[in-house]
Amino acid sequence: MNSRLIAHVDMDAFYASVEQHDHPELQGQPVIVGGTSRRGVVCAASYEARAFGVRSAMPMYEARHRCPDAVYLPVRMPRYQQASAQIFSCFAEFTPQIEGLSLDEAFLDLSDVPGCGDPPALGRRIKQSIRARTGLAASVGLGPNKLVAKIASEKSKPDGLLHVPIENVQTLLDPLPVTALWGIGPRTGVHLEKNGIRTVAELRHAPPPLLQALFGNQARFFQQLACGEDARTVGADAQERSVSQETTFERDLADFESLAGELRSLTEGLCAILRHQQLRPHTLVLKLRTTDFKRHTRQRHFAPPDASFAVLWPLARQLLSEWLAQHPRTLLRLIGVGARDFAAADQLGLFEESLQRAQRLDAAADAVHARYGETALSRGLRSRPE
Repeated sequence: MNSRLIAHVDMDAFYASVEQHDHPELQGQPVIVGGTSRRGVVCAASYEARAFGVRSAMPMYEARHRCPDAVYLPVRMPRYQQASAQIFSCFAEFTPQIEGLSLDEAFLDLSDVPGCGDPPALGRRIKQSIRARTGLAASVGLGPNKLVAKIASEKSKPDGLLHVPIENVQTLLDPLPVTALWGIGPRTGVHLEKNGIRTVAELRHAPPPLLQALFGNQARFFQQLACGEDARTVGADAQERSVSQETTFERDLADFESLAGELRSLTEGLCAILRHQQLRPHTLVLKLRTTDFKRHTRQRHFAPPDASFAVLWPLARQLLSEWLAQHPRTLLRLIGVGARDFAAADQLGLFEESLQRAQRLDAAADAVHARYGETALSRGLRSRPE
């Protein structure tokens, strides 16, 4: 392993913490942010709510059953985007090498940053900068690579700091379940357990022929992870990522006007996230779920890459119209829109002037929403795409 210093910064219960910060009377109370209807899902739960077993992505009806006395709040995406921009501006004060994973989570490469010789002190400075600017708590993990840094931040929650030097990496990793490693999910974990591999240490010492049989050509990669080796660089995985927004309806929908209204709001939120993360996608994805829980997707590739509403919304609307034409009167319980295949936001295309004009319009809309709320400004909507 090399002498890199990588940080993983993860805000604690981000949406709920923003609400508790903006409404001090909610401090110490269980706060749950998400869809306010019975069919919605939890987007964030404060640590007070988590004590009752409430978790992100849990159906709202289950959250209300587990914690009926919690304060339930709707999502205020413009406010969270505003806080995210402040957090990422703090990161930029330390290093330009930033890989945003979401509004509230990022990797930082601190290898060449002044003060990197004292990682705990540098981590405290990052935490203090975020708290001074936003009033919010962050957990910071520091290590020689992305794998170790992320596990360290998870171990330090909430509002903690953990530095794992190279000589302590194996002590951290060995007792962990194999599912703690990047790329090994619950299903793979069960498969490994059936073959006598439960912990990272057992994976590290497993015979190569067994791993070859289990993982194929990925065997060496996973054994390297078990040894605490991770060569991924900060920012290198941007093109492999995806960003999406979705909503579950209070009642099933089938008509274009209602679905398009929901999709338009989601597309606006998606565009705002892409702008804050400085991402321009080449691909837009429409996600639908019918009442029998079957998942349907449609996608459209385009060039040049663009994150503006003026480009993405007509594409999303067209995909929806085409799907409905093929599935008339089909009831839907969920709709979502996503973007992937990203190019760097500073790669200028042939249509830069028109793109910048659209981006200025979107940025102005962001400012209005952040100050006056999401309903203060809306865009026109045609009843059908041409």
